[in-house]
Amino acid sequence: MTAAHASPRRQETASRLGWLDGLRGIAALAVAVHHATFVYTPHAREKLLPFFNPGFWGVMVFFLVSGYIIPASLERHGDVRRFWISRVFRIYPLWCAGAVMLGALAVTGASQIRGELHRFDPVTAVLAHVTMMQDLLTVPNAVNVLWTLSYEMAFYLLVAGMFAVRRHERSVSMVLILVAAGAVLGALGPLTLLTGAVGVPAATAVTAVAMAAAIGSAYLSKPFLRCAGALVGAVLALALVVGNGRLSPWFGLSVLAVMFTGTMLYRAEHGQVRWRTAAPVCAVVFAATVAHGWWHPEEVEGGPLAWTVSLVLTAAAFAAGMVTRHRRTPGWLARLGMMSFSVYLLHPLLLKVSDATVGRWRAYDNPLPLAVFLLVLLPVCWATYRCIEAPMQRKGRELARRTASS
Repeated sequence: MTAAHASPRRQETASRLGWLDGLRGIAALAVAVHHATFVYTPHAREKLLPFFNPGFWGVMVFFLVSGYIIPASLERHGDVRRFWISRVFRIYPLWCAGAVMLGALAVTGASQIRGELHRFDPVTAVLAHVTMMQDLLTVPNAVNVLWTLSYEMAFYLLVAGMFAVRRHERSVSMVLILVAAGAVLGALGPLTLLTGAVGVPAATAVTAVAMAAAIGSAYLSKPFLRCAGALVGAVLALALVVGNGRLSPWFGLSVLAVMFTGTMLYRAEHGQVRWRTAAPVCAVVFAATVAHGWWHPEEVEGGPLAWTVSLVLTAAAFAAGMVTRHRRTPGWLARLGMMSFSVYLLHPLLLKVSDATVGRWRAYDNPLPLAVFLLVLLPVCWATYRCIEAPMQRKGRELARRTASS
């Protein structure tokens, strides 16, 4: 559907949310450049990283945007079935294409896909990645950026669970609970309670079954079973974030707190939460997250100063987006936002190709290959958006409409 033939409601929604596309586009590009500097301009990267981490900044902007828009999407439709259909058709088609590309790179020798995965049997490794919970199951990510999808999926399960029991509007309470839990568990390092007790293969199988039950229960006719299934998913997500994963509990809980802060800001914008309540809660989340970086300097890339500066700039970027949200988003920035998921997911694969062909610049920084990398990356990502993402999203919307009317 072209913009000219789109419904007035869809045009208004696209205009209203264009600032989010802009933020996503810039954030995805920041992450891609951050990883590319490791290959092309390592010395400049080393000088910048102690003061600012553009990759971490981009990821935190993504988390804030997801927190803002995902619950809003669920509540707008009022149907968990439509929510899960939209998420599956939004994420998995490109994820599958990326998996095929990674497999092709492995076959050609451009990527050692087994790498850290050599300790796990193929079924466990693949199943963990299919659930997208691999980072919370202590299974190494086949591609480095996939760790964030584990927290995205945990957030989806939590939001769906809260919606099922009609507690989805308790964003302020959820934020404060997560911050408090992070403070209490701050002294703990990474935990592996589930995988340590039953082993990674069994834990992966349990997670897959629980997620299937949580998502599949949305299609059941009995309200009790739908609610029970959604709660299973929410409990699973929280348990994995707190008690089983590559990152420490404080880090995972901080990520969730930031995402629910985005939800709280959405509610404040729409009058469901008072700004005089939302503002101090945002300050608490910010202060607590900054404090964790100084408390655990060994766990933050670049060190606590870079952690703090990156969080300050994350808050500033999101605030700037909200202030300018009623202005028209430039076309180029909107398009960058549309293909942001492609940029985010595919840039590590292109870097693997570059690494295997042109190699790395260790003796000196060379910005020219970095520019060439971006000039190749962006058209490729626009093509994957047009050929994979956009068509599958349309099919997801069509299926969601049929599901709602059935």
